[in-house]
Amino acid sequence: MKLGMLHLFENPIGYTEHQVVKNQLELMVEAERLGYDSVWPAEHHFSEYGYCASPQVSLAAVAARTSKIRLGTGVVILPFHHPVRVAEDFAFIDLMSDGRVDLGVGRGYQPTEYRGFGLDQSQSREMFLESLEVIKKCWTLDRFSHKGRYYQFDDICVRPKPLQQPHPPIYMACLSPGTFETAGRLGYDVLMSTVFGLTAEGARQGLADYRRGRQEAGLDPKGGKIACLVMVYPGKTREQARNTFGPRVNWYYSTIAKYIAPPKGQADVAGYEGYGQARDLAASLDFKDIVDSTSMVCGETEYCVEKLVNMGRDFGFDELLCWTRIGGLENDKVLSAMELLGTDVIPAVRKASLPRAA
Repeated sequence: MKLGMLHLFENPIGYTEHQVVKNQLELMVEAERLGYDSVWPAEHHFSEYGYCASPQVSLAAVAARTSKIRLGTGVVILPFHHPVRVAEDFAFIDLMSDGRVDLGVGRGYQPTEYRGFGLDQSQSREMFLESLEVIKKCWTLDRFSHKGRYYQFDDICVRPKPLQQPHPPIYMACLSPGTFETAGRLGYDVLMSTVFGLTAEGARQGLADYRRGRQEAGLDPKGGKIACLVMVYPGKTREQARNTFGPRVNWYYSTIAKYIAPPKGQADVAGYEGYGQARDLAASLDFKDIVDSTSMVCGETEYCVEKLVNMGRDFGFDELLCWTRIGGLENDKVLSAMELLGTDVIPAVRKASLPRAA
């Protein structure tokens, strides 16, 4: 099992913006020393929910201070960007990092962000899929033309090209049921999450749709990487871990419920399946309700090992993206948990996950 870490750049407790950026960059650089396989900054705008307006800028800084860790995005919200610029930026980071980019992409889900950019959120699916098509052409074709609904190009040559061939891995955020099949059909890897109540049964159905999509597209149905975002916080004792992590998780769910609510008097956004369900679920969740469910891992190291082994088997993922720095949790507490994950938890999970000898 690969070990990665999500970085939200959130600020609920009065840090300066300078402190938020410096703290998160420190954690991403330290992740390499602690044996993590990847870091994944998340793009957000217009609120304390997340300050990382440009994951590519943060990853360029991390690339310059590391040599091995992979540089993922969790995620780039494609409708907010011109696809040629996305292709150029991440090709450049891939070159400067010696081929360490993993591009995670999604449609976004916050009405505040779409209103801030003056975009129609109901068109997000079509904009997202066309952007992906253009990015792939930029990376793999010497010259191309494109006549789409949102973008038109006539015989352009996009430089630079990425180091990884044919292109860096592309991970597609999968929340609504249909997105799993789409990701499989297009040949992309999966980013899923237990944060909004994804169950083992839901993950199995989604991955079955993903495998079917790959097979129908003529791809190896057993191929593709599956990454899962999980709130994870190990501690020396279960009580210590939960007393530390619980208030920060409660902040997250109360905040996300606010930012995915549509404006007063406006119906849920058309074209985003799972939107209303995610909002209603977030509004009702509390740490004490989910700490022993399948959606979170928080306790002593032995408990975390057992739960992660079972989750890996039940949900079918081979890459764990830990959401450990949440709700403005102080860096010393985050680093303590990261060290336990890197030295005690994940090595034991990998050992337990190995096939038994005959």
